[in-house]
This record gives sequence, C-alpha cells and structure tokens, in this order.
Amino acid sequence: MVLINNDNNSINNPKVSIIILNWNGLEDTIDCLESLKKITYPNYEVIVVDNGSREKDAQVLKDKFSDYIHLIRNEKNYGYTGGNNIGIRYASSNSSPDYFLIINNDVVVAPDFLTTMIKIAKYDTSIGILGPKLYYYSYPGIIYSTVSKINMWTGSFISTGHKQLDTGQYDVQQDADCLSGCCLLVSKEVIHKIGLLDESFFSYCDEIDYCFRAQKAGFRNIYVPQAVAWHKKVLSKKFCGKFTYAEKGRPLDLYYGTRNNFKFMRKHGSKKQYLTFLLHFVCWRLCFMTGILLLYHRNISELVAFYRGTIDGLLNSEASARIYTKD
Repeated sequence: MVLINNDNNSINNPKVSIIILNWNGLEDTIDCLESLKKITYPNYEVIVVDNGSREKDAQVLKDKFSDYIHLIRNEKNYGYTGGNNIGIRYASSNSSPDYFLIINNDVVVAPDFLTTMIKIAKYDTSIGILGPKLYYYSYPGIIYSTVSKINMWTGSFISTGHKQLDTGQYDVQQDADCLSGCCLLVSKEVIHKIGLLDESFFSYCDEIDYCFRAQKAGFRNIYVPQAVAWHKKVLSKKFCGKFTYAEKGRPLDLYYGTRNNFKFMRKHGSKKQYLTFLLHFVCWRLCFMTGILLLYHRNISELVAFYRGTIDGLLNSEASARIYTKD
C-alpha cells in the first residue's frame, strides 16, 4: 500500500514519488525507510523495487512496511538503471508525480531534506535535478558529496569537497555539472523531455550521463546544501582513496566504473575529446591503477575487474558484465 499525504494542496506541496532500489541490502533498506518515515514533507509516496534479491528481502519489507510502501518484485537484477526505471514507469502510470526522488537504499535523510529541496525546485522551472549535501554515515562531519565537475578532455569526474571536514565551506547553493546518484530529485519535465536512465550503463556513471543529458536539454542541476543526507559508504583512509576507481574497492564497482567511463565519453565527447581521454587513460590511469591494485592493494581480482572494464570499454562490449552481476 502506498502512503500519500495530502495535508496541503498539490500546488504548495507537489507530489513526490520516492523510489528505492533494494538488492540484497535488507538492513540498509529498512534504515532508509525508517528515516523517510520521519520526513516533514506532506505529499509523497514510497515505491520499493526489489531487484531480484537472493533472500526473502521483498517479503520482509512487505510485512514490515505494508502500510507505507508499494513493493515491486523483479525476478532478476536489472541494475541501478533498469530497476529505477521500473519504479519511475510505475509511478508515472499510477501517480503522475511532479517529482521523482531516486535514493540509494544505503542513505538516511534529515527530516526536512525533501521539504528544503522542493522549496527550491518549485519556484524555478529551469531547475531539473537537485541533490543534497551528503555526508559519510559513520563520520557525520565528513563530506561524501556536494557538486561534481566533469572534465571532458580527460574523462574525469571530480567530486568537490569529497572527504573534507565540513566547516561550512560548501554551504552555498550552486549549479553543478552533475550530482551524486545516491539521492536525486528529478522533475517530471526532465523525464518527459530526456526520458529515463540509460539502461546500457547498468550501474555507475549513469547519474553523470543523466545530469549531462539534462543540462544539454536546458535544465539546471542544483546542489542544495541545506538539504542533508548520510551515505553508508566506507571511508577509505588509504593513499589512493581520493582516486575514483581505487576508492571503490570492489570488483563490480571497478568493472562498471571503468567500462562506463568509456561509454560516457563515447556518447558525449567530441572526437578530439574522446582521443585525449584515450591518451590520458592509457598513459596515466592504466599505469597508475595497475601499480596501485597490484603493488599497493595486492588485489588480483580487482585488477582483473579493472582490465576487463578497460577492454569492454575500448571494444564497447558487455562481454564480462555477467561475471559481476551474478546474484
């Protein structure tokens, strides 16, 4: 059963469909839902998409939150993009929301975070996507994400403020090239104009692609620092933690992060930009990551995942994808 509160009219409080994807992450999903139950925003629904979890996640969620969520059970893992698209399609067909909140199941939110973002969004139709200030869950004063910038010549995605102690240095609302896919508030106008998430990405870099597409369509991506959430991402203290691929530290993340870097640049970069990206990747990133994963981490499975992502990225292939999406 879906909960929709209508304490105020939809003009003052536009309808929001909150979409949460669960894949073998029951405890995190429960924590996320418990935090959402405390939000102050009055007009929303919650849709949980279980992406083919191995255990009885879906049944437990249905039993525990039957009066709060609408549960969609997928027979297999459709990835971050496919699973969220299923939720977006359901909401569009059944609720016609004004906004879609796509939120990771390992995120917990402040009670006023949605009210704060909606307040910014509804008075400026040029705003298409909004994101909060994200902290590390285990280190509440350390920033996980604010705004991200894209370097189209090197294919680098730089998260401003990442791993910094928050002293108020990122408390100004601003436009962004892209925002963290952990928590995105997307207007229905964006969905209508540019469509859904690109399912060929499956997972990783997909939010960068989506924010980039929204910008190209004339929408603004806005970082809202007064809206706060916490991400249960492990804070790496290793030397290479500031580098995107080494930081993630799991074969699945390394494979898709690497493969989709090529996919993004092939899709959005000019011929010159793609060429400089290739040169930068081969001359710097390939050598650096080989050294870090082989000599520093001494992790052969991660090195293999990185190489497989590189090969599939170069060939525009999905040959190794099934290895990293097995349940």
